[in-house]
Amino acid sequence: MSTSARPRILVGSMLATSILATVALFLPTGFVVRSPGPTHDTLGMQNGVPLVQIMDATQYPASGQLLMTTVSVGGGPVSNVFALQLLRSWFSPARSAVPVETVWRTDITREEQQQQGQVQMITSQQAATAAALLELGFEIPVTLIVAGATQDSGAEGIVEEGDIIMTLDGAPVDTHGELVEALTRITPGDVALLGVDRDGERLELEITTGAAEMPDGRTRAALGIWVSTIFADFPVDVQIRIEDIGGPSAGVMFALAIIDLLTPADELGGAIVAGTGTISADGEVGPVGGVEQKIHGAWRDGAKWFLVPIVNCEAATDAPSGIRVVSVSTLSEALSAIRAIGEGRGDELPGC
Repeated sequence: MSTSARPRILVGSMLATSILATVALFLPTGFVVRSPGPTHDTLGMQNGVPLVQIMDATQYPASGQLLMTTVSVGGGPVSNVFALQLLRSWFSPARSAVPVETVWRTDITREEQQQQGQVQMITSQQAATAAALLELGFEIPVTLIVAGATQDSGAEGIVEEGDIIMTLDGAPVDTHGELVEALTRITPGDVALLGVDRDGERLELEITTGAAEMPDGRTRAALGIWVSTIFADFPVDVQIRIEDIGGPSAGVMFALAIIDLLTPADELGGAIVAGTGTISADGEVGPVGGVEQKIHGAWRDGAKWFLVPIVNCEAATDAPSGIRVVSVSTLSEALSAIRAIGEGRGDELPGC
């Protein structure tokens, strides 16, 4: 090879490498990227329609804002995530990237993902309504239904879908919270007697329990069943309308909005409070994903306070300056928190 040819080869190699590197930046990856999504005031309007409206009871004016927060997700069945987007997420505190299989089944379609999100949203709205009305002292009859059994659990082949749960070890259980509380009194591995109504026949089913970890780190017995909560007619007609948003994580903010609208007190005192968290009919606040992105979205949209499930505290430790994170584990705690914020006592609330 001549000496004069070497520079040309070197330049050509560098050019080819540069082209390949540039092309690689725009190739799809096997990752999901999460970034802050839009927020919505659950006391406000969307497309000219109130997100939460009380139809057959006095609705009181509310000041301030209760922002439900969302996460914009790219990757998986939603869209392709390219290497350039992946690199950007690694250098942004408001973004995160995780392998797609940690978020969705690899074979899930976009339509299935959207349908799943909508079902979760509807269920969340019902639970939020029940939790809010129960917090306000209304009585709401509920029915616990077996939706299925987990594979290789003690309940597999014992329970049937549609069984109505009546008792556990002879004690009545009327809500999911009561069922979980009863399981804390059983040693994992012991046999529990689940009383059910199956097509009008009362049965006592012997189930060898497994173990489940609780939010506080303790271990309790687990039946290995999926439970659905069926609500009777609510004593107050609450209408929740929101478009193009799926998932269960707005439950807490919907429940707080319902309470604020049904009570004459000005809970917020004009404050802007954002938050996230699933809600059970018993008022238990459950964990969610994308906490970091939701906090950044709330901060971007002017919130000074952010309510986070206590079990998600670890993910909320790097909040931007100017927004204070408050940990909650129940709807009662969340309600006390917004009242304290409205009264100027927010600095007394527990953080993460």
